[in-house]
Amino acid sequence: MYIFFALLSAVFAALVTIVAKLALRGVDAVLLTTVRAVIMALLLLTVSLFKGDLKNTAIFTSRDWLFVALSALFGALSWLFYFIALKFAPSVKGVYAIDRASIIFLVFLAWILLKEPLTWQAILGAVLVFIGVLLMN
Repeated sequence: MYIFFALLSAVFAALVTIVAKLALRGVDAVLLTTVRAVIMALLLLTVSLFKGDLKNTAIFTSRDWLFVALSALFGALSWLFYFIALKFAPSVKGVYAIDRASIIFLVFLAWILLKEPLTWQAILGAVLVFIGVLLMN
């Protein structure tokens, strides 16, 4: 089931890039990121309200809140830098490829911080992604 949702995520991520590049022709990257975040927050708030999930935030520990806040901070910075890069890039595929190279950082950060195994397959995958980024730019 996770593969289905991961594929949907990939498709929508590609659409974000195309639509954002079109919007960035006349809009500041920071403003676009801000408006996008507000729209996303409203959508996600609506879904959470519909599902009745907001009451579950009461069981968050201070550690949970810390990691939620850090995730939000890192996500906002990622979007901000992504859209700034997209604004100035001659083509979307170079920015998209570099952004997706986050898998390279993820493999090594997961090994260091989460103690996930660093297999030869993961290293090979990271190397292939790096080669792909070079080919796309």
